[in-house]
Amino acid sequence: MSVRELVVLGTASQVPTRHRNHNGYLLRWDGEGLLFDPGEGTQRQMLRAGVSAHDVDRLCVTHFHGDHSLGLAGVIQRINLDRVPHRVTAHYPASGQRYYERLAHATAFRETVAIARGPVEGDGLVTLAETPAYTLCAHRLSHPVEAYGYRLTEPDGRTMLPDRLAAHGVAGPDVGRLLRDGELRGVRLDDVSRVRRGQRFAFVMDTRLCDGVHALADGCDLLVAESTFLDEDADLAADFGHLTAGQAGAVARDARVRHLVLTHFSQRYDDPAAFGRQARAAGFTGEITVAADLMRVPLPKRR
Repeated sequence: MSVRELVVLGTASQVPTRHRNHNGYLLRWDGEGLLFDPGEGTQRQMLRAGVSAHDVDRLCVTHFHGDHSLGLAGVIQRINLDRVPHRVTAHYPASGQRYYERLAHATAFRETVAIARGPVEGDGLVTLAETPAYTLCAHRLSHPVEAYGYRLTEPDGRTMLPDRLAAHGVAGPDVGRLLRDGELRGVRLDDVSRVRRGQRFAFVMDTRLCDGVHALADGCDLLVAESTFLDEDADLAADFGHLTAGQAGAVARDARVRHLVLTHFSQRYDDPAAFGRQARAAGFTGEITVAADLMRVPLPKRR
């Protein structure tokens, strides 16, 4: 059975706290796993969450600030220690190549896995990978160091309509033939089915409001968005290149997001629920999750 869920490994910003680890998020997408922004301590959080190195197919780093990348060295070494047999690809801003090299070879270890490199550069939505299950894209964000957010889009599919199939006398193996060929004995696929919209996921970390935020969030079923600051500190957010909870909510509202996951919280705040309240006050009517470490968030069911 396919599983599509977000495993939250850490939710702190800048420094970990007693209750929040540095960043780390694993997206399970059917049989693949995409690990986003492994901060310090990610290896231990993976253990606590029941995530193994074998679950990781892609490493996706938004930028090379420590709370988003210091765990990369340990995760890469664990992938090698466990001799992960499948292909693993690392994506990260091309401008941070020297940081990736330092982290990937931070200490001596036996290299048993050749991790492929897929550095990100360019403007607009940049396609990084196309597989039968999804297309992975990135878009530049606005932060003091170069940063990219990520977007995963499933291809559209088809939902067969039993009443129309029966009306056209299509049954059994003929259904598969019609789905494969698009036409069967004068019956077109459009006559007996409707388009099933592919699911969409986006990961937006450290950034001010910018075109990239809106492009990544557009129409997402699940949007993971940093909300480092509350709205009363909007000036600080702009100065340091971050979003507020209300800004994240407004983006999700305008982008018609179905489920918004807020994360990357500043340690200055004591009430996590305030982030959800401010996102809701911005007019977002979908589902909101204020992320906590080791939480699992399923993707919404298809429309």
